[in-house]
Amino acid sequence: MISRYTRQEMGRLWEPENKFQKWLDVEIAVCEVWAELGRIPKKPLEVIKQKAGFEVKRIDEIEAVVKHDVIAFLTSVAEKIGPESRYVHKGLTSSDIVDTAQSLLMKEASGLIIRDLRKLITVLREKAFKYKNTACIGRSHGVHAEPMTFGLKFALWYEEAKRNLERMERAKKTISIGKFSGAVGTFSNIPVEIEEKVCKKLGLKPEPIATQVVQRDRHAEYLSTLSIIAASVEKIAVEIRHLQRTEVLEAEEPFAKGQKGSSAMPHKRNPVGCENLSGLARVVRANALASVENIALWHERDISHSSVERIIIPDSTILVDYMLYRVTNILSELQVYPEKMKENIGRSYGLYNSQNILIKLTEKGMTREDAYALVQKNAMTSWKKKKEFKGLLLKDKQVRKYLSSKEINETFDLKHYFKNIDYIFKRVFGRD
Repeated sequence: MISRYTRQEMGRLWEPENKFQKWLDVEIAVCEVWAELGRIPKKPLEVIKQKAGFEVKRIDEIEAVVKHDVIAFLTSVAEKIGPESRYVHKGLTSSDIVDTAQSLLMKEASGLIIRDLRKLITVLREKAFKYKNTACIGRSHGVHAEPMTFGLKFALWYEEAKRNLERMERAKKTISIGKFSGAVGTFSNIPVEIEEKVCKKLGLKPEPIATQVVQRDRHAEYLSTLSIIAASVEKIAVEIRHLQRTEVLEAEEPFAKGQKGSSAMPHKRNPVGCENLSGLARVVRANALASVENIALWHERDISHSSVERIIIPDSTILVDYMLYRVTNILSELQVYPEKMKENIGRSYGLYNSQNILIKLTEKGMTREDAYALVQKNAMTSWKKKKEFKGLLLKDKQVRKYLSSKEINETFDLKHYFKNIDYIFKRVFGRD
């Protein structure tokens, strides 16, 4: 199902054709450096660069016999090159090629995800300022707390998306590592200069110390970063899902012309896009766990990580790319209902002012415990009898011993809750 929606650029990145091309790019780069060191004659190098190629179908045919993908690849390449292929893969082990090429792919995938995050950040900033002063009720535990503005939700997501951008840039740096140190990482059959020179050609850094493989804590950091990004997308999606509930209906995801929400109930407009994002986040998180399991390998290497990575790395990058693309579109076209927000503020009978009254009473000399009990008593009466909280306070003789009608009325002014919105926005956006 996901493949129908996968954006082509990220999807193509993980196609076998591109993977094998990266393997070939790495092999040729190694040959070039061997030639620079005078260990491969120039004429065979020219033949290798001119004739080197492969066919995915042929690789599959060979692998069916030899049961080894790198050998199958090298055999296919050798068939194209001819006798000069004896210089290809000189001094290398399979993981030198596979791990380095995989780093190139993950680095490239990082660039696409970084681009997606920047697009999301742009939309979040735009929406934050659009709804900067749009009043809505804040909720904790799903229950009315105190008023805030709708723009603050976007400002919060914006700040988190920026952190995710920083995380992804760090993860890109962490994974941009090459390795050409041979069978157990000792450079036994390859000069140490090869690694540094080839990595420079490929835009990578040499792994300071390796076994037969690049160490998998790097990959775990990368996958963990993707899982955090996915969780942040889910955080946005869950909020929209709650806001779209019939009882709330302060916002809802776009509903396209001709779209249908239910096979049974024609009236339904369900938050299916956001629900889809919540589900996909679970997959990305599970993949991150699998990447952590890959860190511990037997001695200098086994291949228990290999089968896992063939799934989790392409899938997680494709999914996160898709999730960022989809949540950005949902937020761009989000349907927002300020009048409903205003209506919902009034549904709790002004009880959101309870803290203000509590503070006022303590400032007038009541103990916090006595003030809390007095305010809570009126609040519970307001809930049960569906009466305005302010009216009950104005009639409460014990409250009136401390607070005048004017003081109570002033306390219920919504402006009190918005006086520092500019300050918050300056902290979030002022440095950008």
